[in-house]
Amino acid sequence: MKILSIQSAVAYGHVGNSAAVFPLQRIGVEVLPVYTVNFSNHTGYGAWRGPMISPDDVREVLLGIEDRGVLPQIDVVLSGYQGGEGIADVILEAVERVKAANPTAVYSCDPVMGNAKSGCFVAPAIPVLLRDRVVPAADIITPNQFELGFLTGTEPDTLESTLASVKLVRATGPRTVLVTSVERPDREDGTIEMLAVDDSGAWLVQTPYIPMKANGSGDVTAALFTAHYRSTGDLAEALARTTSSVFDLLTRTHESGERELQLVESQDAYANPKMQFKPQRVS
Repeated sequence: MKILSIQSAVAYGHVGNSAAVFPLQRIGVEVLPVYTVNFSNHTGYGAWRGPMISPDDVREVLLGIEDRGVLPQIDVVLSGYQGGEGIADVILEAVERVKAANPTAVYSCDPVMGNAKSGCFVAPAIPVLLRDRVVPAADIITPNQFELGFLTGTEPDTLESTLASVKLVRATGPRTVLVTSVERPDREDGTIEMLAVDDSGAWLVQTPYIPMKANGSGDVTAALFTAHYRSTGDLAEALARTTSSVFDLLTRTHESGERELQLVESQDAYANPKMQFKPQRVS
């Protein structure tokens, strides 16, 4: 499998492609990383150095890849955080070119906007752009519960309302939806859930909640879920594998006391997931 991953990159820490590429490689996926920024560290530190890469320069890199005749081999285009409005056009162009070269290729979009605790942390135009242009072009999306609410103009909280919101967003284009950070009021204390839905049905998985802020964990989740789903076509299997790997990554990171994901140290969790959480079919 080959994945064209268009995301940010940092030298220190693990977000964007600096979070997604290594776990994908450890499960045997060939990744073509294309960078949208090249920062010293992620912006959560409040200070960073390095350039945002202009949309024209990102496009040039993508055209150079196309010149190598690689596009027919691309199985997935993956995108995450979009720093500026112009990157969306470049990503959508890339998706169109890849799908023209390989009609079986899919586009997986992590529509990064914010979360329930912090609210939106992207430029005001980005959520609207994602909702109106990018998400409808995607085959797979991986929003958190907060982002799902913005995409659909709803306030999902219960399982029923979250499933209803997923139905609304699927009607706009994407057939497969992974909802992360699902926090319904009637769940067991000290837990958190993920919900995955495609044409075959809906599956919910619950894990213990790990009390930490983990920049980049969503990027790892989106990458692993996309790869597992693409390779197996089995929604429950992809959800189980992803959940196992990410939980063990977060557990190791929490136990380390470090701020950054222990991405390399947790590599066996990607290659050999313990499969300790069993998704339950909910529709």
